[in-house]
Amino acid sequence: MINNVVGLFINPNRAWRTIKDGEARIGPMYLVHVLILAAIPAVSAYIGTTQVGWTIGTLEPVRLTQASALQMTFLTWLAMLAGVAIMGAFIHWMSRTYDSSPTLSECVIFAAYTATPLFIAGLAALYPNLWLAMTVGTVAICYTVYLLYQGIPIFMEIPTEEGFLFSSSILAVGLVVLVGMMATAVIFWGLGIGPIYLR
Repeated sequence: MINNVVGLFINPNRAWRTIKDGEARIGPMYLVHVLILAAIPAVSAYIGTTQVGWTIGTLEPVRLTQASALQMTFLTWLAMLAGVAIMGAFIHWMSRTYDSSPTLSECVIFAAYTATPLFIAGLAALYPNLWLAMTVGTVAICYTVYLLYQGIPIFMEIPTEEGFLFSSSILAVGLVVLVGMMATAVIFWGLGIGPIYLR
């Protein structure tokens, strides 16, 4: 599995073929790959917001209380797991349109591997800085989109032209899911489940 993760950055085409040819079992992969990798940005943000703090227009860094940061970490981790599951379910549903017949497990695996750059980019949260977060986040999103467009034709065994349309549909749904998660976060904040700051 680690070889597949490294391969996605070194030789994506070969890595996608290896992932496709490998035994796609949702249990072990989901536990090892998604549960652990989704924890990278959440744990990094916990450390960064409690130990380093944000400095946006203030002289002193603004930190979160440990209890608040722990709560936000757990909710962020759950949101990432839900996002991968939702995207996997959509890919599975959409695959019928393109005469492809992957299992739901394979689609969730594809979504998880596609999101790998976003998970790893979460390490930038160890040092909470707006410009660093924007730069690393932009690079991670661009590479995730690249992996999506490279991987869909291989993983779904469809022509490249159809893969482009399929990938574009997935990308659009991914943006909707992201907006939905942001709206959910705002609702939680309205209910009092939000960050508590230390100054």
